Amino acid sequence: MTGAVTVGAAQMAGTAQLLRVVDALGEMFADLAAGRTESPPRTVIEHGAQRVLLVSPAVWHRRGVGSVKITTLTPDNPGRGLPLIHGVVALTDLTTGQITALLDGAELTAVRTGAVAALATRWCTPGDAEDLAVIGAGVQARALVRAMVAVRPIRTVRVFSRTRGRAEQFADWVRDVVPHPVRASVCDSAKAAVVDAAIVCTATSTSDDTPLVEAGWVAPGAHVNVIGGTHPGAIELDPALLAEAVAVVEERGAALDGAGEVRAALAAGLLGVDDLYELGALVTGEVDVGARTSVLRTVGMSIEDTAAAVALHEGAVAAT
Repeated sequence: MTGAVTVGAAQMAGTAQLLRVVDALGEMFADLAAGRTESPPRTVIEHGAQRVLLVSPAVWHRRGVGSVKITTLTPDNPGRGLPLIHGVVALTDLTTGQITALLDGAELTAVRTGAVAALATRWCTPGDAEDLAVIGAGVQARALVRAMVAVRPIRTVRVFSRTRGRAEQFADWVRDVVPHPVRASVCDSAKAAVVDAAIVCTATSTSDDTPLVEAGWVAPGAHVNVIGGTHPGAIELDPALLAEAVAVVEERGAALDGAGEVRAALAAGLLGVDDLYELGALVTGEVDVGARTSVLRTVGMSIEDTAAAVALHEGAVAAT
């Protein structure tokens, strides 16, 4: 590993780095839609009480890079004063086989998750969209706020969390972190947060199949980023909305395996597989959302880590 660059959380911070990742993801999703890159399924090993070890490899041929991410999820870690997620991403040069960078896996996951939603938001919302609703108040919810602020002039943020105290802390954090004046408020219900919002983001740890957001609450023409849930059957958003909206996924096969809303909508006959639009089709202009309501349902893919690692590595090197 001689010469490998270590990229920590501090080097991944900031709007400039985030936008680098958004742009790299746009390139990658265009390649993915055209069949020019590979993102095999993750290897998942469960051990102990809900502890999980994940290994996620991918290759981005056009950029000449590959990556492997090793991630651990340990539910009882917060009780130890430790993060739920630990991980590392190794970025490799496909020509020489050298490991060129080692990146903090937990932080990279948060950055690229937000960046995928930012990419969809960039293509699915008008440039002046400024009202944001957030369901959830954890690490991924914070990543989503940073991402939305990076691509849209967010002026109001309404948050709902089942734990009022966490929601209030989240609202305080929003006021501190957004670089321009923003009105952040805590709502007593998910409905109160969502109604009339131009952009809705859901990022919870729900394991339930009862929707947290009903279809009728979402304003016509709004865009919804759905990224949470703890397993393939978990549902944050009413699947009925997918029948009415432009339903966007990272890749059809991945969504069929891991997106609870998509699986439920297909099982209920609300839509067919051909009604799912891949994110790459938006980036290449094959799909025009226009003023229609839209939904992005993500599950996370290995190739996203590769694209994010490339962008973050390049940004870190440029900053030295």
